[in-house]
Amino acid sequence: MRYWLIMPAAGAGRRFGASSPKQYAPLEGRTVIEWALRPFLEDSRCAGIVVAVAPGDAGWPVIAARLEGSSGGGPERTGPRLTSVEGGDYRSRSVRAALEGLAGRAAPGDWVLVHDAARPCLAEEDLARLLTSVESHPLGGLLATPAADTLKRSSAAAVAATVDRSALWRALTPQMFRYGRLCAALDAAHAAGRFPTDEAEALEWQGGAPLLIAGAASNLKITTPADLVLAGSILRARHGSRGQSTQMRIGSGFDVHAFGPGEFVMLGGLRIPHSCGVVAHSDGDVVLHALCDALLGAAGLGDIGQHFPDTDSRWRGADSRRFVSEVLARVRARGLEVANVDITVLAQAPRVGPHREPMRTAIAALLGIAPERVNIKATTTEGLGFLGRAEGIASQAIVLLAESALSGPAR
Repeated sequence: MRYWLIMPAAGAGRRFGASSPKQYAPLEGRTVIEWALRPFLEDSRCAGIVVAVAPGDAGWPVIAARLEGSSGGGPERTGPRLTSVEGGDYRSRSVRAALEGLAGRAAPGDWVLVHDAARPCLAEEDLARLLTSVESHPLGGLLATPAADTLKRSSAAAVAATVDRSALWRALTPQMFRYGRLCAALDAAHAAGRFPTDEAEALEWQGGAPLLIAGAASNLKITTPADLVLAGSILRARHGSRGQSTQMRIGSGFDVHAFGPGEFVMLGGLRIPHSCGVVAHSDGDVVLHALCDALLGAAGLGDIGQHFPDTDSRWRGADSRRFVSEVLARVRARGLEVANVDITVLAQAPRVGPHREPMRTAIAALLGIAPERVNIKATTTEGLGFLGRAEGIASQAIVLLAESALSGPAR
């Protein structure tokens, strides 16, 4: 069988309490949403994936670029396998927008799975059980787990009653329904001014009785930072401990560009105002170019000039973040992950200090690691040499790579 995946990821995650949405929180060398997508990207039965993101979401393009190399292989594939749409102010609106993104590709009778971006611990056996159990069901179903704790109904912060839990289940995701039926159910709910909290509820409002498929309680939803600790433990137990890594590799990179006409320079993927630009074939981002060379060096993959030569017109004016994403994919293909990065910018001007934290955050997001694993320093040459004469700008990067617990020994 084949199926399509919808992933609503437009929520702000206010209860999570971080500066960025919880789906982009670092988790065991990746982000939460990358773990959530992983089972489907690796499943050849998944014909296509649509992610609904918030308007102006700056995190998703970085993740999407990193996942491009993992998004092939669905049967009867038509169009890109991994796409995104703008989500809405309710989960159900985001799901409906993503379903609309499948228009012309999914048939009314096709199966569609909806999975939370904040559920990174879906087990392969649970996904297989859902697909097998629901495939012949006339309506569809969802993963769920029976309520295990004693449940209390409250009144004014006191116990009003103990609730019989024998027939109660906690709804999980994925939830699996026919494309046409799910679209119609959500349209009917929205037309009535109702916003279901999950897809099963929309079908229930139309008289449907979705099938309950027992799933593991480890398929938890990230709501608070404490949930990340538990999710990390689950993933380490399932895939092996990163702490047992035996391979550590160090790489260094250096890049320099002369100043030229312009009004800004690119540093760490950020546009920094300056009295001039740089002379370069691509966007001339010395920080990201040095980072690429350090990554390639640590992985034994040559240098940036071999992979993105300035004789190739494809890279003229190219965004250097693309270089980093492609290099990172090659590094990961060798079974390695970024442990930490130390970057030094050498220039009389522009001043790096005011841009240090945004640059650090941007590079961390690009690499899929926590910001505290990225360090950025700046120095001058005390007026000496071409840098001291403000004729150009340079950067040095040092990278530590560790063997990935997910890939086995590095090659």
